Amino acid sequence: MIDVALLSVIRRWRLRDGMAIREIARRTGLSRNTIRKYLNNGVTDPRYPQRKSLSKLDDFADKLSLWLRTESRKGRKQRRNLRQIYTDLVSLGYTGSYDRVAAFARDWRQVQHEAAKTTGRGTFVPLSFAPGEAFQFDWSEDWAVIGGERIKLQVAQFKLSYSRAFLLRAYPLQTHEMLFDAHNHAFPVLGGVPRRGIYDNMKTAVDRIGKGKERDVNLRFQVMVSHYVFDAEFCNAAAGWEKGQIEKNVQDSRHRLWHGAPAFETLADLNRWLEQRCITLWSELSHPEQRDRTIAEVRAEEQSCCRAAEITRCARPSLPM
Repeated sequence: MIDVALLSVIRRWRLRDGMAIREIARRTGLSRNTIRKYLNNGVTDPRYPQRKSLSKLDDFADKLSLWLRTESRKGRKQRRNLRQIYTDLVSLGYTGSYDRVAAFARDWRQVQHEAAKTTGRGTFVPLSFAPGEAFQFDWSEDWAVIGGERIKLQVAQFKLSYSRAFLLRAYPLQTHEMLFDAHNHAFPVLGGVPRRGIYDNMKTAVDRIGKGKERDVNLRFQVMVSHYVFDAEFCNAAAGWEKGQIEKNVQDSRHRLWHGAPAFETLADLNRWLEQRCITLWSELSHPEQRDRTIAEVRAEEQSCCRAAEITRCARPSLPM
């Protein structure tokens, strides 16, 4: 069985880094036909036909995964070894072989190893960025008059770390569907997908914060990351400086956009105005480091370093207007 996190790694190796399928097969232990199937179908959420002959381990797979995760968090001397885990499974009624349990454990550890890479474990956020290297994301709360009523909105904010091009999009709530819709709209406008995205530990992305950079990443969020083929990295708790560009953008947008915003008939009208106003500001504002160039000029340079945004397979939710 191929995990969403591992599929995300395979897509990045092939679609972004151009790695040969033979090499991917060597690294993952999967067959080349399996890898081609998922790449050719453009699938980001793996689905499997029901097997004709069920493994004796199937009924115990969830229990075994839970035990492996629990043991991995214990100290070395306190852990059960795999032979002890096998014996405990047998006591619960498992009648299969030890080798099948060992193979399951190897696959599980491989998935965890690859998933750890997608969460940015052991990485740091630099103060300068190369073209197409990263974008930063955050939510803010702002107010607008829509349909004659003043409404508090949840605003998705994106900023390219090299060119400083930014985009805002407003929603009623911070849900998965609205988070994904914001990415669907942002990447085509910004000109593509950078190699990695920097986030805080929002609930729609992180189920649990572990030690250091350890994160249990939400499965639906992983599917989106796999679709767009970028690395998702999460800041340390209470370390807003690690995404300081977008933190500053939240403050700047209040006087650049919201203070002078007109009234709107619908939320869709507001979002069209926000998009156009952001694009206009790119040409009016100088880049903070390359002061002889505008943000729009630097963004045009960065666009060639970003991967083209594919939006056809990410569902667009129907939003209240």
